[in-house]
Amino acid sequence: MSDARRDEAGAAVVDFSMVSVLLIALFLAVLQLGLALHARNTLVSCASEGARYGARADAVPGAAVARTQELVSASLSPRYSRSVSSRETVVGGVRVVEVRVVAPVPVLGLFGPEGRLDVVGRAFAEDQ
Repeated sequence: MSDARRDEAGAAVVDFSMVSVLLIALFLAVLQLGLALHARNTLVSCASEGARYGARADAVPGAAVARTQELVSASLSPRYSRSVSSRETVVGGVRVVEVRVVAPVPVLGLFGPEGRLDVVGRAFAEDQ
């Protein structure tokens, strides 16, 4: 064996381990981002549906919150439905029902984003 080949013996194992660590970190980062986006999109959908439910002409006060909590609990987890609120507001001269959901960001592993997801769903009130 020549000296050049002897100097590179075992280099493939080191290259593989360094590249695989980087690829695993990249994969976990993309997975974390996908999980957070899925949770956010699901919460937006549930808040919007809850607002539509609460904006009906025959809706009782608190119906939007109850419906949103039910949807979030069924879609994600009951811990994501702990902080749900609704209010009636005016946007552009039109009354709308607004549902706000504040939930934790789902974290995969020890390292991940800290904070809260704050999403809002709105629907035009039917009894105008």
